[in-house]
Amino acid sequence: MICLGIESTAHTFGIGIVTDKGKILANEKSVFTTKTGGMIPKEVAEHHEKVAEEVIEKALVKAGLKLEDINLISFSQGPGLSPSLIVGMNKAKELAGKLKIPLIGVNHCISHLEVGSLLTKAKDSVLLYASGVNTQIIAFEGGKYRIFGETLDIGIGNFLDSAAREMKIGFPGGPKIEALAKKGKRYIELPYSVKGMDVSFGGMLTNIKQKIKKGFSKEDLAFSMQETAFAMLVEVSERAMAHCNKKELLLGGGVCCNKRLQEMAKQMCKDREAECFIPPNEFLVDNAAMIAWLGIIEHKAGIKQETEIIDIKPYWRTDQVDAVWR
Repeated sequence: MICLGIESTAHTFGIGIVTDKGKILANEKSVFTTKTGGMIPKEVAEHHEKVAEEVIEKALVKAGLKLEDINLISFSQGPGLSPSLIVGMNKAKELAGKLKIPLIGVNHCISHLEVGSLLTKAKDSVLLYASGVNTQIIAFEGGKYRIFGETLDIGIGNFLDSAAREMKIGFPGGPKIEALAKKGKRYIELPYSVKGMDVSFGGMLTNIKQKIKKGFSKEDLAFSMQETAFAMLVEVSERAMAHCNKKELLLGGGVCCNKRLQEMAKQMCKDREAECFIPPNEFLVDNAAMIAWLGIIEHKAGIKQETEIIDIKPYWRTDQVDAVWR
């Protein structure tokens, strides 16, 4: 069986093609970017509509397949930006209807965990899921995926994007902040907000805005916000590992491409005599291979959905998914 997956939760429109044996044949994408400012949902959706056919064709060429060779269509049903999700859903329905094949909508967050397990040796891990909107600590316990900790306000990626916007260095902010941080020479104290298993970035963002206006070095602020925010994420990840008695940490989400966050996660795991698993960057960021792979997993588990009535789920939480395949 071959599944074509469609990713369109936020700034990325992606097409992944994966076999039921877990072989990734293609993982193509087009990413919406700006030189200044952030994402405007309407403009992001327009980008996705514009590039959809081109990305599909690139993926088919990369896989060496024709559209008629596809047996299953899956798409990111949520969570995400509604305008973007609708573009992906409509394209998925169009392809499934044209080919007369099954269609499955999958949870974007869980697809990060499942593709991470596919690509690494992780078997029973805590997932540090750090992306734009989503910042969660997830693990499979008691028969379902559960969220042991999460952001109480904004996601780590949105926090970095917002800080980058205040610094006028463009979007996406994460890579730009990481580059600036390497030039930072001193740590500036910032609000450290860990509340039990949860984190909060709003207070730190407000503090950074104030410090930018006061003329603090952008390089030092970038360095300091990384050290502070990532320490918060690693702390709650370690607490979840202790609570669940797990010896594995799996990273997922675009922010986990950050080398400093990876270093801190690895050191924590080393101190705990645990293992830290990090998929290649291509599968940490939003991608469609993970959507295709979860589509296959769910199809094998007997999950069926009616193409005519399936709809997006912009606020679909990880712990609302019935993971029958586990």
